[in-house]
Amino acid sequence: MRSEAMIRKRKGLPVLLHLTGWIILFILPQLLISGGVFSDERTTKVVIFNTLVFMILFYANYLWLVPQLAQKKRWFLFLFLAAALIVALGYVSGKFYENLFAPPPEVRERIRETEQGTPRDDHGRRRGGGMALYNFFITSFLVSGFAVGIRYAESAIRKEEEIKELEREKLNSELALLKNQVSPHFFFNTLNNIYSLIEINGKDAQEAVLSLSKMMRYMLYESEQGNTRLSREIEFMKGYIDLMKLRLSDRVRLAVSFPEKFDDQDLPPLLFIPFIENAFKHGVSSVENSFVDIALGVEDGMITFLATNSISRRESGGPQVDSGIGLDNVRKRLALLYPGRHDLRIDHQEKIFTVHLTVRK
Repeated sequence: MRSEAMIRKRKGLPVLLHLTGWIILFILPQLLISGGVFSDERTTKVVIFNTLVFMILFYANYLWLVPQLAQKKRWFLFLFLAAALIVALGYVSGKFYENLFAPPPEVRERIRETEQGTPRDDHGRRRGGGMALYNFFITSFLVSGFAVGIRYAESAIRKEEEIKELEREKLNSELALLKNQVSPHFFFNTLNNIYSLIEINGKDAQEAVLSLSKMMRYMLYESEQGNTRLSREIEFMKGYIDLMKLRLSDRVRLAVSFPEKFDDQDLPPLLFIPFIENAFKHGVSSVENSFVDIALGVEDGMITFLATNSISRRESGGPQVDSGIGLDNVRKRLALLYPGRHDLRIDHQEKIFTVHLTVRK
């Protein structure tokens, strides 16, 4: 219902703008020139008549000549018909004006007295007699120019909206594709961890399967709705970290910090999980001391995420990303979801790998 009301409002807006434009640009100036009142019935009729004449000229260009000829590059025919329309309107409106708005006898007498004192040129014509016709043609050319300009401006705006709509559709498609890449990647790593745990501790493996089922429910149902809540995403990350903790040895130091109280907000699902996956995959070693530090903070609508992990000797020379998915996936998602509103810094030193990400509403 709300969207339908917004559509009706958007459709009614151009009509309101056109009416406002005619009142401000034509009716009010004519009234000011003639005295600025509607008390004179003849003046009112003259103002309305002149406005209607120029409205016919404007909308003939706006609705027909410009879209059918000018925008199809048929310039010669457009200019010819536009000029012919101005001449025809000038002739017809002049005849109607003389018949409909003839001044009363006393006014005609004053006009005749005024005309007798008007200087004449070498051909006997009164000077200034063509001023009204001159004003009509100047105004007509301006009105036609406005019709062309407004029509082209609206076309440009419409094309821009179509481009933005295509970009939004592309964005949604790419986000769906990227999220579908994240989910199998996440489950692949998690199932591998559970498989390894089965041989070590069957009871912990059962708990891990139960935790995984809860996480699958989150990914299949809640995250499919588009955005999720930060509180639910934190809960999901805690569940994932708990799964990873089941297979950590005493050689691994794990530090996790999530806020207890914060202003909840919407955000894309699975935004931080690739960083956490990456930290556990490359930061945990079974033969040497290693560490994984994960922290998330929320302040004034800005989310700050920090993941730091050690780099084992066997991986110190290799990249900390999985080809095609992993961190590259997150970069794409951030570019699509937070253009100009995120800062991702990755520091790859010899023994420490750090990811620092901030996102703003």
